[in-house]
Amino acid sequence: LLLVGQLVVTLNVIPTFTAKAAEPSLKFASVAFAPGSTVRANVPLSAQEKSYAGQGGNPVPPSAVAVLATPPNFDPRKSWPVLIICSTSDFKRQNRDDLVQFYRSVGLAEGWVLLAGDGPQRARNDTAGWRLGMTLAAIDALHHSFAGSEKWPMACAGFSGGAKGAGSVAPALARSGCRITGLYLTGVNQDYLSPGYARAQPGADFLMTPVYVSAGRDDRIATVEQQYDVAGSIKRTGFSRIRIGTFHGGHEVNDAQTSTALRWFRELQK
Repeated sequence: LLLVGQLVVTLNVIPTFTAKAAEPSLKFASVAFAPGSTVRANVPLSAQEKSYAGQGGNPVPPSAVAVLATPPNFDPRKSWPVLIICSTSDFKRQNRDDLVQFYRSVGLAEGWVLLAGDGPQRARNDTAGWRLGMTLAAIDALHHSFAGSEKWPMACAGFSGGAKGAGSVAPALARSGCRITGLYLTGVNQDYLSPGYARAQPGADFLMTPVYVSAGRDDRIATVEQQYDVAGSIKRTGFSRIRIGTFHGGHEVNDAQTSTALRWFRELQK
């Protein structure tokens, strides 16, 4: 009887393990991944995205590269805020580099999904059109991978030249139908958001987008005074939700400031 009882227990356990092994994996652009990981996928470029990418004489690659980072509790059946990364153009960096090194740890801790779109290699000319085309390709991949994600709120983040890129790209993303609910600009010494808004013409509602400017008190590349001037220029354009945060440090991305900005964006999304 003891042996029979052990056999019954064993037979009862086997189907349980089999059922778990059969659970489907999450997939981003057909690449399987687990929640809490960072996944990279080659994604197609639409005709319009190729047109954007080719501006400035850039050779257009056959596909873009999308990188997605998700929190450990990621469930695509729920709504998630998405942080779109625009990298600084210094040191030959790409959007995916800044995602991993500057934003991933804080973004995931705050419950955000992070997304970056790039070419397989850096552009010959790092134009706003190139950034827009590659970012849109990554967003398309997100929407095709997870039903309902076209309604997820998005914020754009950029450091130094990436802050200028975010100012140029965000209005165009809004014009394309993305739900832009925040801009996080660090180390920015020139207002690219106002001309980006004028070019893309996403509508007057876009002026309600919250803008958080993070300034290092010892920043010699984008001084505190310059960053206040940028905020003032953005305000004169008509943006009404602007906050400036300062921190002890230089030309860098500050984790505490990133956390504050992301929490502010989520509060305003409610």
